[in-house]
Amino acid sequence: MSNTLRIATWNINSLRLRLPLLTRLVEALNPDIICLQETKVPDELFPDTTLPELGYPHFLRKGMKGYNGVAILSRVPIKQVPDMPLWCGKDDCRHIAAQIDLPRGPLIVHNFYVPAGGDEPDRAINVKFGHKLDLVAEATAWFRAQPPRRAVLVGDLNIAPLEHDVWGHKQLLKVVSHTPVEVKGLLEWQSEGFIDAVRQHVPHEQKLYTWWSYRNRDWRLSDRGRRLDHVWITPDLTSNGFEILKDARDWPQTSDHVPVCVEVGV
Repeated sequence: MSNTLRIATWNINSLRLRLPLLTRLVEALNPDIICLQETKVPDELFPDTTLPELGYPHFLRKGMKGYNGVAILSRVPIKQVPDMPLWCGKDDCRHIAAQIDLPRGPLIVHNFYVPAGGDEPDRAINVKFGHKLDLVAEATAWFRAQPPRRAVLVGDLNIAPLEHDVWGHKQLLKVVSHTPVEVKGLLEWQSEGFIDAVRQHVPHEQKLYTWWSYRNRDWRLSDRGRRLDHVWITPDLTSNGFEILKDARDWPQTSDHVPVCVEVGV
């Protein structure tokens, strides 16, 4: 087995609707592992028979009808990590973790879908925003209590933490996904044992996005993006390079997120 793994993450925004686009992702990125969010499909309707045809015979899924849902597809054998928390006491299919047994020791891959948080950045009037902040705080405390080793954390974390992770820092300070309280929470979570595997390669003063709203008719021209999708690694691993598949935003009936892939030295 190679001493690197290519790990991709994508908020696919309905797996059954966009299943044909997985072929394009595989052709473009050639990942060993694909982590999906917002699969929006209950486990009994998950496309089990299609994934081996794509080259991913091993997969884990945790889904529900209509919204949320996460899955991990793999070319190499994986097993589900048991006893993961029910974040905020909700069994709402926002996290799944896989273990991959490798020559240098087990590798854990966490796949998260953090709540978007609604429109108003005030937990007193918006329970969705409160839920988002609480999940981030619980995850931070959980990783603090058991520091991660040989771990990768990916997903749609729905927060753009850095000034140049959004098209307009000052304009978005009061917009959910870039408010100071969200940014503080996400960076505290990341500090519990993780490194930003993408920003290792891109200076903080350089703009970097993974999401463009459907509301932007010409998204490339306006380029009002945000970096909501992340790949973090523990310091005992290495980030050997990355790709943000920006062209995926132009695929037919595509997601408003694009895939992110990191080659991880394991």
